Amino acid sequence: MNPVNAVAEIENLRVTVGDRAIVDGVNLRVLPGRITAVVGASGSGKTTTGLALLGEYPAGARVSGAVRVPEGLVGYVPQHPGAVLNPARRIGALLRDIARTQVRHLPRRDRRVAVRERVLRALASAQLPDTTAMLRRFPHQLSGGQQQRVVLAQALLLGAEVVVADEPTTGQDPLTKSSIVDQLAAVSRAGIAVVLLSHDLDVVRALADEVLVMRDGKVVESGPAERLWRAPRHSWTAELLASEASTARIEPASADTEILRVGPLTAHHGRAAVLCIPEMSLHAGQCLAVVGRSGSGKTTLARCLAGLHRNHDGAVLLEGTPLPRSLRARTRQQLAAVQYVFQDARAAFDEHRPILDQVARTAVRLRGASEADALAEAQATLTGLGLTGDLVHRRPDGLSGGELQRAALARALLAHPRVLICDEITSGLDTVTRRAILDTLAALVRERRELSLVLITHDLTTAALATRIAVLEAGTLVEEGPAEQLLTAPQHPYSVRLLEATVSPQSRGARAAAAPG
Repeated sequence: MNPVNAVAEIENLRVTVGDRAIVDGVNLRVLPGRITAVVGASGSGKTTTGLALLGEYPAGARVSGAVRVPEGLVGYVPQHPGAVLNPARRIGALLRDIARTQVRHLPRRDRRVAVRERVLRALASAQLPDTTAMLRRFPHQLSGGQQQRVVLAQALLLGAEVVVADEPTTGQDPLTKSSIVDQLAAVSRAGIAVVLLSHDLDVVRALADEVLVMRDGKVVESGPAERLWRAPRHSWTAELLASEASTARIEPASADTEILRVGPLTAHHGRAAVLCIPEMSLHAGQCLAVVGRSGSGKTTLARCLAGLHRNHDGAVLLEGTPLPRSLRARTRQQLAAVQYVFQDARAAFDEHRPILDQVARTAVRLRGASEADALAEAQATLTGLGLTGDLVHRRPDGLSGGELQRAALARALLAHPRVLICDEITSGLDTVTRRAILDTLAALVRERRELSLVLITHDLTTAALATRIAVLEAGTLVEEGPAEQLLTAPQHPYSVRLLEATVSPQSRGARAAAAPG
């Protein structure tokens, strides 16, 4: 490869752990002011490739090939930025400490002014307000998007010529996601190279100049983003793009059969009211999507329904019968009727027991099934969800994120629920796995006409699956109605903002069109 003009370069990188090559023969060339995206399914090797630019590899890895980076720092914006910020230091103090290391060569009388100028410049580049209130906050007082900007400002203060952004939009609502896209575009316009590791193809489409598509540790296709979107040359690239298509909407089995009724309901954290719902209902065979920004109350509502958040006033009725607020006060039949699938499927399983045994346990515990019958039903359900062969006999650490989500679905289904609550279960998944999970959910509701679905999501593309959509803002239900109506003609200004902020080719257009010159 020709290193001319490249600020960072990877040549024939091979990373082996045990007897498996997790990255095999990867080449990557990063140019100033350009955004290079590395995409692929979970486990494709994109994170290992990106972290190689920081000189970081998995424990025990054998590495060959060449990695050339600039003498200055390579910045890193992780998926969970709060984990790399000092929780005991205010934002202003964090940034000033870094700036001081860069001006030690100046006369003492000039340092204070230079520090302030550098901090303000970094804040502007990271699109953070330079207000006194912002600089006095601690990391936990910032949103996820603001934390990412602080981490980026730190890298810019240190003079980073390359920034590696690792899944920066995962788990973010449309408004925050749109803001992150604008932020990374601004960084590249300042002449800094950006390496974007992402499974979110809408974000990649909005940002990338060059794209590398990875599968099983290898780059199967690379080239200019515009060409790749228009005419993919590899079958796996075509499959990734095809997976963006929406799943068909779930239509209710019966508009007359009400399964769940909520409200009026007010939920509290301590003494503070965090959720106020006037009234909502769910009918047989229906899917209700609950959308809104992080902190809007989506998960609190779901936990109230499932008996996981008992500090609330108001009723939750299952087929006309009030459900106890606390999970512990519910009968086995009530526990079985309302099942919860968590966002972090890995944390929801016992790491020491095989998946098959854990799935079968639900039928034994909640329905009184015999062990033999439960194991047979668990095997059949897991197979129907695509987990075959020895996968079901593995412990959780032997399955991918998408496979664990399917196992979590199977476990909930063995309870024979009337209501299935899915809390952000696709937010950390690549487009192929996400599409497969959504197709599975849609098929389950269509086949099991007694089953209804509550889908907690920040993603309006995922919400398009639903029969109805409820929009929450700051703990308040601002709009609720048929999905088609809400996605095409929302009535509340906040719903309009969410729809307009959705990062997609249609809503954002090409980044190049907005770039100066």
